[in-house]
Amino acid sequence: MGVANFSCLTLSSLLLGIMTHGIVAFNMLSNDNLAVYWGQNSYGAINPDKTAHWQKTLSCYCRDNVIDTFPIAFLVDSYARGNLPSIDLANICNSGNANYFPGTDLLNCSFLASDIEMCQSAGKAVTISLGGGTGNIQFQNDSQAAAYAQTIWNLFLGGKSKTRPFGSAILDGIDMDIEGGSQTGYVSFLTALRKHMNRGKKKYYITAAPQCPYPDAYIGNTLNAVGFDAVYVQFYNNYCSLQHYNNRKDWNFAAWDDWANNVSPNSDVKVYIGAPASSGAGSGYVSSKRITSIIHQTQSNYSSFGGVMLWDVSDAYAFHNSSTSANHRYDKAVKRALRSDVDLLNKRIGGQYLSETHDTSHDED
Repeated sequence: MGVANFSCLTLSSLLLGIMTHGIVAFNMLSNDNLAVYWGQNSYGAINPDKTAHWQKTLSCYCRDNVIDTFPIAFLVDSYARGNLPSIDLANICNSGNANYFPGTDLLNCSFLASDIEMCQSAGKAVTISLGGGTGNIQFQNDSQAAAYAQTIWNLFLGGKSKTRPFGSAILDGIDMDIEGGSQTGYVSFLTALRKHMNRGKKKYYITAAPQCPYPDAYIGNTLNAVGFDAVYVQFYNNYCSLQHYNNRKDWNFAAWDDWANNVSPNSDVKVYIGAPASSGAGSGYVSSKRITSIIHQTQSNYSSFGGVMLWDVSDAYAFHNSSTSANHRYDKAVKRALRSDVDLLNKRIGGQYLSETHDTSHDED
């Protein structure tokens, strides 16, 4: 299926949305941020016949001030053919509608550059997420891992390469969604990448999406050694899911808050509540009314609270109950809870988007 079928936002409509809603600079230190994964078409995977509600191109989700960060899911293999990574963007960019760079398994999704840049101009942070449920992000040793930081910098961030999957677009950082394998080299990789970021021309972010059991089995040691900017803790598909919020033995946001305040090398690290955006997106889904209550209590009780992460945007937007439309725009219900103002999303918000977060010039190193 052609990419054009999934496009829904032109530059003029984006600008109209910006004029209507105003532009808000992304602030990682805020406690009302909403991060929503884009790229895997979660709704389409379990509803193959309902193509009208499948994942759209990224810019479709940047027309309002609801979502603040889009981790692009996923970079699935660190070393594929040609010794370059491979990416999987489900229905949007695949072998049926895009070409591989010659001699590699890396898709050329450069048609998404304008989408990414539009979203960044609207005040959104856009990152690349490494891993996922079937991801293979592995290093043999620290030396290999440190060298790989240059590859990620050149392909997705401020460096230069002839094989940039998103063309001229410069992403705002990376996310580590590691759900298996060894942590060998991760500290060296992220430490080297942070050095590139610190020399860059804009602000870059490093986030992670650990499972809620603490400590996380697959990235816990790395979280203790590297200064992450935020962790999107997956409070689903586990005993510590949102559905067990009232069970103090299971619900363990307090453990993650303690980690943020007393263990993490970054004293300003933010902890997000990660949640499924629908009952089909993961075990642990709760209604918008229920998550609103959880958000208000957690936001007021924990200094490290940074917001909410949802999996994924196709589920958040889709009509999961055709008779009641009960789950349509779950993301908006979550944002209203975070802001504690049901009218805020309809107000014009003044201010300019910080130029440092959408500098489109490439760095030299």
